[in-house]
Amino acid sequence: MLTVVAFIVALGVLIAVHEYGHYRVAVACGVKVLRFSVGFGKTLYRWQPRLQHPGQQTEFVIGAFPLGGYVKMLDEREGPVAPEERARAFNTQPLRSRAAIVAAGPIANLLLAIFLYAAVNWIGVQEPVARLAQPVVGSLAADAGLRGGEQIARAGFDGDLTPVQSFEDLRWRMTRGALDSRDLTVEVAAQGSAPSRTLVLPLSRMQASDADPQMFRKIGVLAPLTRPEIGEVMAGSAAERSGLREGDLVLAIGEKSMVDGQQLRELIRALVEGDRAQVLPWTIQRDGGRLTLEVVPEVREDGGAKVARIGAYVGAAPEMTTVRHGPIDGLWRGVVRTWEVSALTVRMMGKMVIGEASLKNLSGPLTIADYAGKSASLGLTQYLVFLALISVSLGVLNLMPLPVLDGGHLMYYLWEALTGKSVSDAWMERLQRGGVALLLVMMSIALFNDVTRLFG
Repeated sequence: MLTVVAFIVALGVLIAVHEYGHYRVAVACGVKVLRFSVGFGKTLYRWQPRLQHPGQQTEFVIGAFPLGGYVKMLDEREGPVAPEERARAFNTQPLRSRAAIVAAGPIANLLLAIFLYAAVNWIGVQEPVARLAQPVVGSLAADAGLRGGEQIARAGFDGDLTPVQSFEDLRWRMTRGALDSRDLTVEVAAQGSAPSRTLVLPLSRMQASDADPQMFRKIGVLAPLTRPEIGEVMAGSAAERSGLREGDLVLAIGEKSMVDGQQLRELIRALVEGDRAQVLPWTIQRDGGRLTLEVVPEVREDGGAKVARIGAYVGAAPEMTTVRHGPIDGLWRGVVRTWEVSALTVRMMGKMVIGEASLKNLSGPLTIADYAGKSASLGLTQYLVFLALISVSLGVLNLMPLPVLDGGHLMYYLWEALTGKSVSDAWMERLQRGGVALLLVMMSIALFNDVTRLFG
């Protein structure tokens, strides 16, 4: 139920803000707005405010199908317009006004993202400390000299190191480095008698095609340092059948000592011999005593490879820190994060178009709904971060030069500005059909990816 509510609220807010951008600029330009709709299909609720801008009689509507919305303006191309109102029709407006009205929707989404990121910065968010678990064997992090247990104090590109505030902050920098093929320099904080040291994560070795759900496995930094503890055990799982309980501390598997939760997760995944699970004795600490259990994992498919699973949450909660910023700094960081996410989204889309990045990165409504529920269950700040990310994606997507999107209409206006002539109706119809077809293909791929992720 939480997933459904969080998804509907997210869609409602993002669509309403997008359409309000179109509406507000249209009103400012003197265009008569006939209807403001959030959702399509059967009308669930409608109202007409008494107090509106002079000359406006806009009807506000909530539709039954929430995946979209629209602002209907007076337009001679869509119906007859009285001579006295012709000056208020959209199609009679100067080019700059029409372009501003169309661009206002995506811009409103980007402004919303700035506000949401700023709000998170002002409220403060609990995030894991940037203390690393043991890296994946043979990964870039392992090759760079990370062994696990290190806390990253600073990181940056081209020698410009700035403080790392949390593990999520570090992951974001690694994402940027991997997609831009730039090496990330990290400074490991001094620990005990060991002095601080500087290492270079060779992210320039990453190919654009590596930008998939397994990207962080290739980098090698998957999670913050946690205790190798067994969490919630699923009913009927291999963990339950083997006698594991929630709260058990795993000291060793076979002759391999366990020092953190990530190391334990990786070792469990590797307990496969051919098509069968490898059975080893587990040394457990429970209620102050030690015991040995023979755990028999289950073998599952994961990304085309066979891995072992035990059906339990592995690893205790990591050490957390509160990340909070002041009014001006928080707002500026909101602007910077929105710009970075927008630029990263554009580059990622470009790489997918030319075949350098996997189409598996496309996500559809099922994945968005799943993330909406998960983020809402983690608290207000996580949900706001989710909303900001989707708002950026919606804004950037609508600026793409596809005929059915706002960016496509802006391309028409660019043609009109350069040639002095608007796009002909015949060409407009052809381009609209092509745009719809391309959008349907993208939606089909995204939906296929959703089903594969969630049910594959």
